[in-house]
Amino acid sequence: MTTSSSERGVSLGMPQLPAPAYPDDVRTRLETDAREIIARYPDSRSALLPLLHLVQSEEGHVTRTGMQFCADVLGLTTAEVTAVATFYTMYRRRPSGDYQVGVCTNTLCAVMGGDAIFEELQEHLGVGNGETTDDGKVTLEHIECNAACDFAPVVMVNWEFFDNQDPASAKRLVDDLRAGRPVEPTRGAPLCTFKETARILAGFPDERPGAVEASGGAGPASLVGLRLARGEAAPARVVHPREGGPHDEPHDTAVHKPSPTEHLSSHDAPQDTSASDPAHPAGPTAEEGE
Repeated sequence: MTTSSSERGVSLGMPQLPAPAYPDDVRTRLETDAREIIARYPDSRSALLPLLHLVQSEEGHVTRTGMQFCADVLGLTTAEVTAVATFYTMYRRRPSGDYQVGVCTNTLCAVMGGDAIFEELQEHLGVGNGETTDDGKVTLEHIECNAACDFAPVVMVNWEFFDNQDPASAKRLVDDLRAGRPVEPTRGAPLCTFKETARILAGFPDERPGAVEASGGAGPASLVGLRLARGEAAPARVVHPREGGPHDEPHDTAVHKPSPTEHLSSHDAPQDTSASDPAHPAGPTAEEGE
């Protein structure tokens, strides 16, 4: 005796209908933009990433209609487009807020307070990770490293930096966003909506007055390494590691070459003898099997 799928509690469901098409005027406008994007690349499929930003700028997230559009103009299958759109977290798969508020919870930001900021924002906004407030203004998410560890903990809004945050300042930030009050990033370009950001990421110019001139993103702390690499810092003082500690006056400029019995630091290459403990020498380290 056999049982039907319904009796077994299995629902096969109906096949998903094709994605609805964009209205004619929207598709015409997007096709014009798409041609401009595709013309930048020798291979048209290389334009997929910016095209996904383009369709995201239309509806605030990448819809089935947007993926079908990308497939049509690039001669790809929807499966190929979907594989890319679902791989990168910068493409939203469901309706999102005007402002994507991302709290870095990677190692350094987390220990500096990023975890606390994220937890308090969830409670303050009444949403979980990846969820949007009822007014459609803010989508909250935790994100990986923003390459701004020297300003930790960092919050980003539509990919613009808000550095050195704490729970109180982060709550003021989202309250201002929801109330429509002006909000200025710590550095970088002025803030705009997520749809506007997506169009800029698609490769179209930011036409807001003064936005480009204000878009320098690196702060002083980030530039220290660059100055060191260019030799702009004061020359290092060469100091003997054992004689009296650091001195204000430089020693002889010749680089000191330590003897095999001289202990340097835990970051030095392993020594063959117990030089760190001269009172209890262990002798040369024997190779395994000798």
